[in-house]
Amino acid sequence: MTDTLRSGAEAALETVIDPWNGASLKQALRELTLDQGKLSVELQLGYPSAGLATELLAPAQAALATLPGVQSVQVSLQHAIVAHAVQQGAQAVPGVKNVIAVGSGKGGVGKSTTAVNLALALTREGARVALLDADVYGPSLPTMLGITDKPRLVEGDERKITPLVGHGVQCMSIGFLIDPDAPMVWRGPMATQALEQLIRDTAWQDIDYLVVDLPPGTGDIQLTLAQRVPVSGAIIVTTPQDIALMDAVKGLKMFEKVKVPILGIVENMSTHICTQCGHEEHIFGAGGGGRMAEKHGVPLLGSLPLDIRIREQADGGQPTVAAEPDGPIARAYREIAVRAVARLATRSKNYARHFPNITVVND
Repeated sequence: MTDTLRSGAEAALETVIDPWNGASLKQALRELTLDQGKLSVELQLGYPSAGLATELLAPAQAALATLPGVQSVQVSLQHAIVAHAVQQGAQAVPGVKNVIAVGSGKGGVGKSTTAVNLALALTREGARVALLDADVYGPSLPTMLGITDKPRLVEGDERKITPLVGHGVQCMSIGFLIDPDAPMVWRGPMATQALEQLIRDTAWQDIDYLVVDLPPGTGDIQLTLAQRVPVSGAIIVTTPQDIALMDAVKGLKMFEKVKVPILGIVENMSTHICTQCGHEEHIFGAGGGGRMAEKHGVPLLGSLPLDIRIREQADGGQPTVAAEPDGPIARAYREIAVRAVARLATRSKNYARHFPNITVVND
């Protein structure tokens, strides 16, 4: 009876497609019991299930209700986030399961604001999240999270520093360690050494996703991250504008070259709606992110508006997902975040890839 029941449940759940990653729910089935017509089922996802994933419950219940002998269905949703495939030879970061890099290839496209809101969104969805500001020349994380405290050394271990916490997210930035008005007049090797120290000398605590906000471009810091840090996946942020797309493609190609999987593209500043009259206008062009995603065979994770509230809230230390958690813009950030990590959940686990040798030749 148990084998027959399980086979029937698997067949029913195979018809239910997870909208966040396109996989069926068959693989999510863990436990099930049938007692006097009441079917109790436990599903387990590979990404956080406390928020938007609960929208899977209704279709799962409807599919399972068709099984013979079932009069009522109760479905519980759990999640188990594991470490996923990274580059060969990259040393694990203690306390961190997955590193997600957020890059753009170009400045001014709202990458940092997007990274911060995605980190907050993942926290709201039920994950344990950390955020690293990898822009040692222009750190913005202290301002956007409204943190003025300084990190402290871990008691009993002077080689480690305790991450600060903002809106439930563990975070670290060079901006916490220096005078905010002091310029970082550093050459590349010093900047990359600082990045490695920020990542490895921070005592991260049981993190599911470490979101790394990269500086613009494809230089030393990006290459150091790709070579020495186990990156599970990358998110590319762009605007629809042709100039931004050109540089975003360079960022995408850089990650592809070093065998870091692209989780998807975020089109920021996609459209603007006038606060006075409600007129909608595509100031930076329309559909550029979608065309880029289609051309390079990666998903478009979502689009975000050009809205003055996003800027005001980030400048005020209350990013949109924290300031208006139930608003439509926060919902857009949450959907993008869930699509990204749900896609990551379908990838190989604890598997090392071949990492190519990169040689710079002066012609």
